[in-house]
Amino acid sequence: MKPRNIFEKAVLAQSEKLRPITKGQEKWAFRNCIDHYAYRLPKGRTTCMDCGHTWVMEQERKHCSCPNCKAELKVRNTRGRKVQQKHYFTVLTTSGEYQVLRMFLLIATMEKGCKAKYYALEIGHYWWNAQGRKAIVAIQRTWGRYVDTFLFSSSFAIRGDNDAYKYAASSPIYPKFKATDILKRNGFKGDFHDIAPTRLISALLTDPRAETLLKAGQYPMLEHYLYRSFDMERYWASVKICIRNGYIIKDGSMWRDMIDLQRHFGKDTNNRKYVCPSDLRAEHDRLVRKRIRQRELEQLAERRREAEKHEKEYRKLKGKFFGIVMTDGTLNIRVLESVAEFAEEGTMMHHCVWANAYYLKKDSLVLSATIDGERIETIEVSLKTFKVVQSRGLYNKNTEYHDRIISLVDKNMNLIRKRTRTKKTA
Repeated sequence: MKPRNIFEKAVLAQSEKLRPITKGQEKWAFRNCIDHYAYRLPKGRTTCMDCGHTWVMEQERKHCSCPNCKAELKVRNTRGRKVQQKHYFTVLTTSGEYQVLRMFLLIATMEKGCKAKYYALEIGHYWWNAQGRKAIVAIQRTWGRYVDTFLFSSSFAIRGDNDAYKYAASSPIYPKFKATDILKRNGFKGDFHDIAPTRLISALLTDPRAETLLKAGQYPMLEHYLYRSFDMERYWASVKICIRNGYIIKDGSMWRDMIDLQRHFGKDTNNRKYVCPSDLRAEHDRLVRKRIRQRELEQLAERRREAEKHEKEYRKLKGKFFGIVMTDGTLNIRVLESVAEFAEEGTMMHHCVWANAYYLKKDSLVLSATIDGERIETIEVSLKTFKVVQSRGLYNKNTEYHDRIISLVDKNMNLIRKRTRTKKTA
């Protein structure tokens, strides 16, 4: 692609002044970016695939050191003789007024009895000026099975950013780097804090908030900010309070959820008390439980209003069973005596006794099992067979009292049978 403006023309011209990669940079990539193997035969004869040295390894191991070149090796039990590896790596440098991230593909070939051979091919480079404007000079990406397929015979030219270049740019970075004065002024000291270099460099040159977060040591929040799409303006005042108080936000997503919940409950999110909890997870979970409970109560109120429409019909259907109580001294089981109780039972137990309108089922009787007033399970009894159809605890799960509940209902089933033979009283 031809340069479209003065900036791209200047970048392309400057790119021709880049020096070739050094032997030291290639060697670093070879040592740190690929795996290194010792190939071992069944009888113990072992070969270092780095230098070609051969020795006998009596006892099989997963790792070893080469007696000759001292390389740390992974032991492979194989009769194979060759292996080729490829891996990307990057070099951070400067050229003229620009910050540059260079991308290389390391190709290493190893063969038994020979010293490993390796070389690096340059894929391209990202360029930034002092204002954070970005351009990419690279070889051409081609369509293929994999994201990183390149036409190595193509010339370096201005290219549009894409996943292939982003992938290569996120590879291991050579530890010795050069940074522009403006990038260093904005807080960069060589550590990317698990953030893609292309993303962090662009942010530091264009976004004062990213600069502030980096300088304040708020690395988890910085990563969250750069990788998640949200309106930072809504949280920035609270973030600054954390910074002023030396409070590190260790989980940006959880912290934002907590701030949203504090606001929901009317708390002052400009107050250190509410934005700098000593235990973020505990405070977050407490507020989540509080919100769930609030939603449950709101839902219950709505269901109770709906229940009023069916109270008369339910009393007509099941009124004769009201007052039935079963107990073994610990468990207490009673018939639900209103549609409002169905609403409460379904809401608190998180099952379908309300949603599926069990209060309108003519041949079903629903009871609730409790211990000291706490709901344990909800029981459905068939009025045709006088058998327990189902007994469900919280979220439809069986509790440790499940069998005991069913047994207690079965023992007292006669109470229900008797009521079916009597007329409903007013």
